[in-house]
Amino acid sequence: MGCSSCGSGGIPSGCKNNGNCSSGGCNKLEVYDWLANVALPSGQKQFDIVEIRFKNSRKEFYRNSKELKLQTGDVVVVEGAPGYDVGVVSVIGELARIQVSKKAPNLKHTDAKKIRKIAEQEDIDKWIKARSLEKEVMYKSRTLAVNLNLQMKISDVEYQGDLTKATFYYTAEGRVDFRQLIRDMADEFKIRVEMKQIGSRQEASRLGGIGSCGRELCCSTWLTDFRSVSTSAARYQQLSLNPQKLAGQCGKLKCCLNYELDSYLDALKAFPKGDLKLRTEKGTAVYIKTDVFKQQMWYAYDGDKSQGSTLVPLGPDRVREIIKLNKDGKKPSDLMEYVVKEKVVVPEYANVDGQDSLDRFEHIFKKPKKRPNKNKSKQKAKVGNSDNKSPNPQKNTNPTNKAGENSPPKKRRNNKRKPKPNSNKNNPPSNDSK
Repeated sequence: MGCSSCGSGGIPSGCKNNGNCSSGGCNKLEVYDWLANVALPSGQKQFDIVEIRFKNSRKEFYRNSKELKLQTGDVVVVEGAPGYDVGVVSVIGELARIQVSKKAPNLKHTDAKKIRKIAEQEDIDKWIKARSLEKEVMYKSRTLAVNLNLQMKISDVEYQGDLTKATFYYTAEGRVDFRQLIRDMADEFKIRVEMKQIGSRQEASRLGGIGSCGRELCCSTWLTDFRSVSTSAARYQQLSLNPQKLAGQCGKLKCCLNYELDSYLDALKAFPKGDLKLRTEKGTAVYIKTDVFKQQMWYAYDGDKSQGSTLVPLGPDRVREIIKLNKDGKKPSDLMEYVVKEKVVVPEYANVDGQDSLDRFEHIFKKPKKRPNKNKSKQKAKVGNSDNKSPNPQKNTNPTNKAGENSPPKKRRNNKRKPKPNSNKNNPPSNDSK
């Protein structure tokens, strides 16, 4: 997944910029200009250094000497070495001044390359064509390297916007003599070839991927600098030294091991050193581990097999007391005397709103009952009353009067309409009817 300006080509689903990456390149090292709405003081000009983003989050600073009206996301043509290149404006104004002071403090104003113009449609078409050629060129260059038996891996290719130069990024464990490879690639692709060696961390940041945490790699989304990570960072955080779990996709130790290291170092200052042994009348106790969150240090008796399996948790204050007694030549009888026993409150069981009931969701999936048809029920009642084959002997069909005599049955109403009398009274009936 990637756009034409930051990835391997193709427009991702849901990209509202049609692959132009004006929003920051699919959220890859995106920069939010939080000074965009801040007006400059009267008489002050806008900072003329602009940050330009290229493929795979490569960023450089260029000087807007022609005072072009640029906005974030504009495609511009900049100076190359040689020729020209095409990139996207990522930061302008006062935020670019802050970026220059942080990333390139020694950058001289006159040494910065210049922005030539805002890219036209012809320049953009050539730029898109250059991106479409990179994948095929990378595969062919790998084949040439294998034919020369070079111990190197070409991981990415970046074409210049004018199609005259290509930069090949590779990783290798040692020094590689690729002079013959450059000649072969120049004859094959008819371009100027530049080789750049990168580390395994830089390779992972350029290619991207999903980490063991389930999220995108930090180096490909927001991490801009790579600090050295040592195994001591895992020791301070009480992590098991398992290289399969501590290593990232680059094969090195994960960068996230340094994120919480400072907090652990500050918390461990409140604990005494673990290299001191605690001497008691029962024996000598050896330090095992530290639980920073529970504020406890775990000790076990040395050389006693019967008690070696039981760990004794002690607070840092209790450990200091025992160390002070040992310095004075005194020994406590047992470490268990210094253990603070906390009452474990067992929560009482409560069936809140019938959560343990297996049929508590049946009313959601249960089909609603059909309402009975009133007309059909009336017809069934009439049929039941008129049926003489199954009379009810217990009930008297004829209702009684107040005097107790049986009342005559009611006459059934005849719904047939009577014929209308002859409206013509003056005309007597004809003799034919007689």
